[in-house]
Amino acid sequence: MSQSGECTIGGRLLTIETGKLAKQAHSAVTVRYGDTVVLVTACISDEPGEEADFVHLTVDYEERHYAVGKIPGSFIRRESRPSELATLTGRLTDRSMRPLFSKSLHNDIQVVATVLSTDQENTPDILAVIGTSAALTLSDIPFDGPVAAVHIGYLNDSLVLNPTLSQINDSLIDVIIASTKDAIVMVEAEAKEASEELILEAIKLGHEANQEIIKLQEGLQQASGQPKIEVETAEVNPELLAAVSSDFRDKLTQSISQTDRSEREKAIASVKQEVTEKLKDAFPKTDVIAALEDQLRKIARKNILDKKLHLDGRQVKEIRPISSEVGLLPRTHGSGLFTRGQTQVLTTTTLGSLGQEQLLDGLGLEDTKRFMHHYNFPPFSTGEVKRLGTPGRREIGHGALAERAIAPVIPKEEDFSYTIRLVSEVLSSNGSTSMASVCSSSLSLMDAGVPIKAPVVGIAMGLVTGEDNNYVILTDIEGTEDAYGDMDFKVAGTSQGITAIQLDIKLPGISYQILAEALKQAREAHSEILDKLRQTISSSRPELSHYAPRMHRITIDPSKIGTVIGPGGKTIRSIIEETKATVDVENDGTVTIGSSSEEAAQKAIELVESLTREVEVGGIYTGKVTRLTSFGAFVEVLPGKEGLVHISELADYHVSKVEDVVKVGDEITVKVTEIDRLGRVNLSRRAVFGDLSRVRGARVMDSTSAGRPPQKQPRPRPIIHQRSSRDSRHRYYNK
Repeated sequence: MSQSGECTIGGRLLTIETGKLAKQAHSAVTVRYGDTVVLVTACISDEPGEEADFVHLTVDYEERHYAVGKIPGSFIRRESRPSELATLTGRLTDRSMRPLFSKSLHNDIQVVATVLSTDQENTPDILAVIGTSAALTLSDIPFDGPVAAVHIGYLNDSLVLNPTLSQINDSLIDVIIASTKDAIVMVEAEAKEASEELILEAIKLGHEANQEIIKLQEGLQQASGQPKIEVETAEVNPELLAAVSSDFRDKLTQSISQTDRSEREKAIASVKQEVTEKLKDAFPKTDVIAALEDQLRKIARKNILDKKLHLDGRQVKEIRPISSEVGLLPRTHGSGLFTRGQTQVLTTTTLGSLGQEQLLDGLGLEDTKRFMHHYNFPPFSTGEVKRLGTPGRREIGHGALAERAIAPVIPKEEDFSYTIRLVSEVLSSNGSTSMASVCSSSLSLMDAGVPIKAPVVGIAMGLVTGEDNNYVILTDIEGTEDAYGDMDFKVAGTSQGITAIQLDIKLPGISYQILAEALKQAREAHSEILDKLRQTISSSRPELSHYAPRMHRITIDPSKIGTVIGPGGKTIRSIIEETKATVDVENDGTVTIGSSSEEAAQKAIELVESLTREVEVGGIYTGKVTRLTSFGAFVEVLPGKEGLVHISELADYHVSKVEDVVKVGDEITVKVTEIDRLGRVNLSRRAVFGDLSRVRGARVMDSTSAGRPPQKQPRPRPIIHQRSSRDSRHRYYNK
């Protein structure tokens, strides 16, 4: 029997229904907001899987093109691999749920969110979060929810709850807040240099708005929720813990405090080997390893809380040593290397034509993207041996986070007519490679000469909590602190404000106060990192790389677009083949031409303009003779535009036969004398001779000159017609 409930959020009705669709799933709900509908199912395996220190949770987000009335653009005309947005939404949902499961639950859990309908106004991402929470809450799966999520924007000097997709594009901020009844569990934000105060206000408003959605889920749970599965909490043998603590605590403390990551891992591995060897006869090896991990975590957290220091001895606000470099690679358009402690990232910039924009085949409003950031995390960056493959969800997520952070400072298309691709290669990893990617990307863009609004930097903030509300916020966490800590809070921004945020926690929730303190510390860190970058490069280079294409924008009459493109694209392809330049034509008549050769670019510009230029009375043109008649010659003065030179206008003397003066294929210079009411162009070659005589101060001889008989005059050298590259004015000279 179906059950449903509804509430009003942001002036629109949110409806959750269960019991109607997907009845064989352990739990299923549909969430509707406007005309956007998402189906979410949750299932759990019957038997526990292999024990691990993480929850066996898989969240899949499935986009269906029929949801927006589209047929997929792929060759097979069906959905294949998830889009980047689908991957990010799956991660967003996973990060909102994972802290609310017990690590003692070892059964496999799978959540599938399928977008069934979207109105392209109400975003399906938060519906996936709400639907996942509702499905888990109604199921028998142990879950410390419910969770709700909303978008917060800022338009017309006011915070807006759940702005539409079109509004988000104009909003100063787009903050997604996922929270429980008591605390915040996840934050994802992009902003156009917003203040910390505004971000905090948005988080507070989002948390308050989530309470109505949580009440809705609680009501459905009371009506049709299932009893939860019992979870047995695994406890480490107290005798084993005592043995490890008493005999090896000092060695564990010393090993985990090593500054160098590789040295730390070697020291910990050595202690583990010694402990397992000594206790192998008394306890199972897996139990010994679990006891060691438990002790390491407790020691690390206690050291941070008691000493108010990082594990490597730094002050809590102290950043590891930073160095940076630009221009490392000779043939790339730009390169930047950023090193912070043992974390090192190299980012390259590649500039291309607007025709190389990324095509998006998703459910959103945008079809293309001209700025891309890609992130690679090879196994050698952590000294490991692993199989190389296509980017995983983590790589896609980290790349997208850095892309959101950098996007607000990228120049607009009309100011910088390039497609921009950044690639961050992680060369060494020990904490917050995504934020190091942001820093190296700023360096690379400035090295490439991209006129960014301001450099962007990033930092990762950590948290360790203890009893009696005791906690320590750490600036610039490293890998071990991330693993044993309670929070990974990434903050990116310029000197003027925040551009991106990503909050992941391992606690059931986090307070508003901690977030406020962490943002303040992040701001201090940003200032320090920006000072370091400015010592390497203070602003974008005034010139692009010699190897980067030069882009030129010209405007033509939109009615002439068909002429430039030609039948089946024949004309524009011929221009590209002849000049080796890129030519991109937009619907408004904007033509963008690019080439690494300035000569080739100017040639392409000339060809495009010659196709769209109108013949003017009084204009002088050099054209090719296309056909002859008994009464004159037809000359192509502009591509596709012919005019007639009457036999009487071919020379400044009497011409008996047209063939005596010109033949097909000759290039001659003519002047436009008339364009009649039918659009026919009349030309004169004789008029050009007269103009030349005046220019040279010479007199053209006729049949009465010096009493000599008429003579056939030599054909003059052609006059070259050249267009100024700066404007549409013309100048003529004799070559």
